[in-house]
Amino acid sequence: MFSKILIANRGEIACRVIKTARRMGIRTVAVYSEADAGARHVRLADEAVCIGAPPPRESYLVIDKIIGAALATGAQAIHPGYGFLSENEEFAEACAKNGIVFVGPPVSAIRAMGLKSESKKLMEKAGVPLTPGYHGDNQDAGFLRQQADAIGYPVLIKASAGGGGKGMRAVWKGEEFAEALASCQREAKSSFGDQHVLIEKYLQRPRHIEIQVFGDSHGNCVYLFERDCSVQRRHQKVVEEAPAPGMPPERRAAMGKAAVDAAKAVGYVGAGTVEFIVNQDGTFYFMEMNTRLQVEHPVTEMITGLDLVEWQLKVGAGETLPLRQEQLAIRGHALEARIYAEDPDKGFLPSIGRLIHLAPPLEGLNVRVDTGVEQGDEISPHYDPMIAKLIVWDETRERALSRMLQALADYRVVGVSNNIGFLSRLVACPAFAQADLDTGLIERERAFLFPEGAEPPAEAWLVAALAELIHDQAYASAEAAASRDPHSPWHARDGWRMNGSARREIRLRAGEVEKAVHAGYAGDDIRLEFEGQTVTAAGRFTAGSELRVDLGGRRINVTVVSANEKRHVFIDGVCHVFAAIDPLFHAGSGGGAEGGLTAPMPGKVIALIAPVGSKVEQGAPLLILEAMKMEHTIAAPAAGTVKAFLFNVGEQVSDGAELVEFEVEKK
Repeated sequence: MFSKILIANRGEIACRVIKTARRMGIRTVAVYSEADAGARHVRLADEAVCIGAPPPRESYLVIDKIIGAALATGAQAIHPGYGFLSENEEFAEACAKNGIVFVGPPVSAIRAMGLKSESKKLMEKAGVPLTPGYHGDNQDAGFLRQQADAIGYPVLIKASAGGGGKGMRAVWKGEEFAEALASCQREAKSSFGDQHVLIEKYLQRPRHIEIQVFGDSHGNCVYLFERDCSVQRRHQKVVEEAPAPGMPPERRAAMGKAAVDAAKAVGYVGAGTVEFIVNQDGTFYFMEMNTRLQVEHPVTEMITGLDLVEWQLKVGAGETLPLRQEQLAIRGHALEARIYAEDPDKGFLPSIGRLIHLAPPLEGLNVRVDTGVEQGDEISPHYDPMIAKLIVWDETRERALSRMLQALADYRVVGVSNNIGFLSRLVACPAFAQADLDTGLIERERAFLFPEGAEPPAEAWLVAALAELIHDQAYASAEAAASRDPHSPWHARDGWRMNGSARREIRLRAGEVEKAVHAGYAGDDIRLEFEGQTVTAAGRFTAGSELRVDLGGRRINVTVVSANEKRHVFIDGVCHVFAAIDPLFHAGSGGGAEGGLTAPMPGKVIALIAPVGSKVEQGAPLLILEAMKMEHTIAAPAAGTVKAFLFNVGEQVSDGAELVEFEVEKK
């Protein structure tokens, strides 16, 4: 077994590998970019080496720098994690040339499965069922359009060297093909350095089911059952589970055999995933093989009781697989939800910033949190905005769903937009709860998953107001303690008046709604008046942001986090955000220029679509911004004229930078 390994990755997967390596007595070396100097994976590793500037192409994707770090630190093996160089055959070859073990499959297997078009041909020879489509080398746009027309719409354009939903578009009619193809090719070139695409029939209401396979260098290969990854947005997985709901034993065996056949066809060694698209009638087709550990591997670990990273390290060191196929069994049900810094209500737009408050649920037998960040860390614009993976397990799917809902309700994130509320609605969605699954579930259930902005309940307004009063009293006490006369009654903010009690108005805003809570003092009691109702209230902060509240005799435990003027009130598993309004503050009459369009986040302009001087309709695409590894189209806010673009193609823009001079058409 190795005594020291280098992890050529960052974030939660680097932390995940370090955890297993430490348990096995293996020392670890982290690599990091300048942006990750204080990152959690750097803090956890035994050693760490800086490999360059923040952009991945200057650090995490530079093979020579990573090989150099391994040689300099005496690492005997490199674990690539997933993403970055994990499926790069040149990297695997460089490891071999320098006498370093690549903890992954042989170069030949990576090469065979690395290009989707080539892997399809190989699988066809191995007898693995394929989705109808074109997987050839002719990349002429006109020819590809002809192939799509012949296959029949809808079709799916996919980057041949891709993964993670990058360089992938569904096309529903021929007129949309050229624009979708150009977008796919740009994104594929940017993400993978290869704009080669393939065209496949886009199946209606399919499920995405993948099989975990494992091979060793002694010719053994097993499958560790399946994962259902059907719930996706932008072709990226959102919630995964194992085993797949409604999977008959015969189909599991057939898909497992097909996956093992696929792995054996390329002499596979290590952890891999064979992905299938599955019709509602149970027929299945090979999509691709990922020659690495998957993001969602924890659900397989939870139902098998195995550590797949441990298996990877053992197989990488030349050992045989720890178990045979007949020794593997499924126990219970597991789900994984990906906690992202993103805004689901704005098309899942990624969010960046500092994690002002981060409190995950308690881990135990039933709950696991894999994360690469801690409170105070930054979500950077340079990398994937994942905060954590939340994994739960229980004896049945129904009980696992309840576990997930509770764990999501216990999750507290402040400082960046996040998808926790969306995930809670998704897990509670009747279609998901009843396992009516397909890759279009999120779009199909939009009414349930994206409800119209409901106003916070009265209880949340009252808690927010009470927290303001408690904070004010604490501030007054601190001021008094620091003064020359700490016992002066003038420091008190208890509402005392010589001939009666004082009243105070606390004004709060939630979204576009502004309301007032009135506080009156009578002895030690605080009386809160809100929308015609009066309740006696009391509360105290017990630890950090945890607030124990008594509202009219009902005791509840909530969390209230203050961030500038915002008050994040976590109550009954929901986060309500209020803005505290200072009545003494008067905002100026400023405002942006009419028709100005700004960057939603830092990024790079990759295409200018509308000609300068052209008149466009509302919603017409004006330019395309690449940020957080995704393309974002900036559209016209109304009918009008494009006066000028303020940046050229290839230029970097900062968050909030004005991009377009746009004149709104006068009515």
